[in-house]
Amino acid sequence: MSKLISKWNYPTTVRFGAGRIKELPEVLAATGIKRPLFVTDPGLAKLPVVASTLKILDDAKVPYGVFSEVRPNPVESNLTAGIAVFKKGKHDGVIAFGGGSALDLGKLIAFQAGQVRPVWDFEDVGDWWTRANSDAIAPIIAVPTTAGTGSEVGRAGVITNEETHTKKVIFHPKLLPAIVIADPELSVGMPGFITAGTGMDALAHCLEAYCAPGYHPMADGIAVEGVRLVFENLPKAFANGKDLVARAHMMSAAAMGATAFQKGLGAIHSLSHPIGALYDTHHGMTNAVFMPYVLAFNRDSIEERIGRLAAYCGIKGGFDGFAKAVIKLRKELKVPHALPGLIKGLDMDKKRKALIADMAVVDPTASGNPVKLTKKAALTLLENAIAGTV
Repeated sequence: MSKLISKWNYPTTVRFGAGRIKELPEVLAATGIKRPLFVTDPGLAKLPVVASTLKILDDAKVPYGVFSEVRPNPVESNLTAGIAVFKKGKHDGVIAFGGGSALDLGKLIAFQAGQVRPVWDFEDVGDWWTRANSDAIAPIIAVPTTAGTGSEVGRAGVITNEETHTKKVIFHPKLLPAIVIADPELSVGMPGFITAGTGMDALAHCLEAYCAPGYHPMADGIAVEGVRLVFENLPKAFANGKDLVARAHMMSAAAMGATAFQKGLGAIHSLSHPIGALYDTHHGMTNAVFMPYVLAFNRDSIEERIGRLAAYCGIKGGFDGFAKAVIKLRKELKVPHALPGLIKGLDMDKKRKALIADMAVVDPTASGNPVKLTKKAALTLLENAIAGTV
């Protein structure tokens, strides 16, 4: 029984369902936000989905500001600019609206605007989060428009340090949004590439959480159902972006993945993070590329667990059947089989490979891999992902 010791923390209030974005003024009132900063990305800011959401605020006579300087992999300069807008507009809360990048940055603006220490002092290391002034953290409402990161139910935000080209996870319990509006209608216009990438991100979260060592049956159960939902619904959402039922199930799977991965992530993410930081690739699509290589690497430690997962998902053949199902899913979604298909003109020398391996082994997610990720192993996985050798 000595190993059955753990700490569990599960998510926040979620208003789930088509059309619930109309409740945004009510949600603002419930959280005490009177002058929100609406944070989204520049592409989304130009689309009707943002215009219609802002009209809801206009009709309710809610004063607000808009900030959309968000890169696909947010960097510190984005955060600094967002904080300046937040302070200038005398905002008292944030509506984080969009995919993982906008959600993460919106949360970090609400968190960091009232702090006096640099954001890097709150990296997810030990109890560093206790350094923050909790009373200075503004309330957050999260509205996801993609189905991938699950950042809307997470207590962290990811940001890239431009000087070191490393992704950092910033953690604090109050980074968890007070209320989430999960409206699948908002994801209907998502392009196929984004649908595939974000969906595979949700799968990576569920899969790695399930395989991570440690005792967390609640996370395991949620992760298993999340994997099933992705396999059943992601191809449908990809084939028909207007399939609202498939979109809804994928939005659930994304939140489930982020709820489950407090148990841990693994080498898929620890390799994906440096690639994203150095090459600015789409995070979910990078996870998708690495997935079969890491799955094979971890086989000895997870074969029995994957066999149970496969059976639950209706996939025959145990571990081998599941691995084949992952590759089949990737093909359906037009995910590149190897890194050169994701990064045009990729020419990675030994020095760059060694740098990526060094970054991977110290990434916080590496510790959750069921097999110890050494530099040698990281290099091998990277080589396999470049060559396309599973």
